[in-house]
Amino acid sequence: MARTKRDEQIQRERRHGSQASSINAGAAIAAPPAEVDDFKGTLKKFVTLFKGDKSSLILAVLLALLGVLATVLAPRILAEATNELANFVTATYAAAQDATLAIPAIDFSFIAWILAAVGALYLLGAAFSYTQQRLIIRITQKLIHGLRQKASEKLDRLPLSYFDRKSYGDTLSRITNDIDLINTNLQQVMTQTLTSLIMIVGILVMMFVINWMLALISLLALPISMLLTAWVAPKAQRFFGRQQAQLGELNGQIEENFSGHNVIKAFNREEASIERFRKTNEKLHGSAWKAQFLTSVLMPLFTLVTNVQYVLIVAIAAVLTRPEVMFLGTNIGALEIGLILAFIQYVHQFQQPLVTTAQMANLIQGTIAAAERVFELLEEEEEHPDEEEAAKHDTRPRGAVKLEAVNFDYLPGEPLIRDWSLEVNPGEMIAIVGPTGAGKTTIVNLLMRFYDIDSGTIRIDGINTQDMTRSDTRGLFGMVLQDTWLFNGTIYENIAYGREDASKEDIIAAAKTAFADHFIRTLPDGYDTVLQEDAQNLSVGQRQLLTIARAVLRNSPIMILDEATSSVDTRTEKLIQAAMARLMEGRTSFVIAHRLSTIRDADKIVVMQQGRIVETGTHEELLASGGFYADLYLSQFAEDDGA
Repeated sequence: MARTKRDEQIQRERRHGSQASSINAGAAIAAPPAEVDDFKGTLKKFVTLFKGDKSSLILAVLLALLGVLATVLAPRILAEATNELANFVTATYAAAQDATLAIPAIDFSFIAWILAAVGALYLLGAAFSYTQQRLIIRITQKLIHGLRQKASEKLDRLPLSYFDRKSYGDTLSRITNDIDLINTNLQQVMTQTLTSLIMIVGILVMMFVINWMLALISLLALPISMLLTAWVAPKAQRFFGRQQAQLGELNGQIEENFSGHNVIKAFNREEASIERFRKTNEKLHGSAWKAQFLTSVLMPLFTLVTNVQYVLIVAIAAVLTRPEVMFLGTNIGALEIGLILAFIQYVHQFQQPLVTTAQMANLIQGTIAAAERVFELLEEEEEHPDEEEAAKHDTRPRGAVKLEAVNFDYLPGEPLIRDWSLEVNPGEMIAIVGPTGAGKTTIVNLLMRFYDIDSGTIRIDGINTQDMTRSDTRGLFGMVLQDTWLFNGTIYENIAYGREDASKEDIIAAAKTAFADHFIRTLPDGYDTVLQEDAQNLSVGQRQLLTIARAVLRNSPIMILDEATSSVDTRTEKLIQAAMARLMEGRTSFVIAHRLSTIRDADKIVVMQQGRIVETGTHEELLASGGFYADLYLSQFAEDDGA
């Protein structure tokens, strides 16, 4: 509700110097963290999201192990076929040199079995990889589904103060962009990182089995690669955090410019808006460029290291083919050609998981940066839970309201509502008037427990609202605000939002009471007309009539009307006033008004100034007293009254 009350929020923003309140469709932007503040902590929180899928994750790891095992065994088995061919070539060459030696025959049956075994291994590896991919997709999509659900439910549990501090654009970015980034990266990170790490271990084992000296030489690339990653990753992490934060800020500006384009054009602020967007876009460009550059530079560096390593291995392996090669008194020569080719193939395969792991570092940085922003939203302080044994009305509410010595501050040390006391009998119409920032809408927020009071009591029918659930408290109120809120749906659905069990006849009756039935029936689809975004296919006055019809349908014992007729023409205003007179008959109502002509018939007018009640009485009593209300009234109506 406070988000729709511009006057008091603007006053409060000026006093507190806040930059995060979204009064006019994201008018101010809250700055998210510029970098990942707690990488390890965020990673631990992220891992806990997989608790319900432990068995599936274990199965995925097992499938990855089997797939890698099939892949890494294939070159070693294929080496036997290579050795068979190499032995044939060697024997043929020897027979050419010595006529006494016979030329051996190639065992094609043996080679066929080897090729069949290698083919089967590759097929098994592909099957294991396919099954693992499907399993990982199911796990990740389940996680993302749950994360989106938690974020959506979290918004419903957040206090109104959160939306006063945070911009719509930034919050929207956390729920959409950040979760989408996690969704895009997570599956790739889980499958490729897991497979690559297992592949590195499996290839290393096979390399040591073939020749420990060549394997040790191959390991020289690992510390170099790790040092490169350790040098680049922290720098990239900072820029990825800034990238996500600035993306949220950019979304906020886009949303603000879109929703406020009429005002921007009216004040010729297009250039200023473009310049503001350009500066933010430049910051985002700089952060994104640096983050992508730092992580992409790893691949060519790794390729260089691997190529140097590849040359060394080939050179040393050529020496090891000689039978007389000794090392520390041990003969390490006579390395078979097939094993050398298999080892070279392993070296070639070894490059791929290393490069993939380096590439995943890019995605991991972005994923953790996005996850931290999502977790910040999920960990925001929620509304204090209601008491387990909340008070309830024994009978139908009468609408008696009593406020006693109510005090409230939005921020400590910044007093707003002070010693506010008022007693309202059932069925009375109470008008609350005063200058901008006096605290009129704040009183309504406190009545409906959008905020909890600091001290004092608010009672409805003798029951302290602090002892009631928020749901029960708010269920006692119907509301019509200055700013209409209608969702993308039919007119029928928008009116029915006021009461879930309403019949079509109830909805039409409510529309007639609000004088909305006539214009609804003139629309092409009548009550089935679908409202566009922000109901732009209706006039401002028609939108207000629909919200009034929704309040009529709710049939609550207490009504709140906050400048309900400020957006309609004079004729429609008179119709609405007549409808409101019928609506408020027998109901308690609180009317916040700047047009004092709409509250002349109020049972009691409460005049506020700087959070306090300065005058109370009927219209005639306040005029006769010649106080603050009289000054307000005469400033608006002196000419009309002949003064």
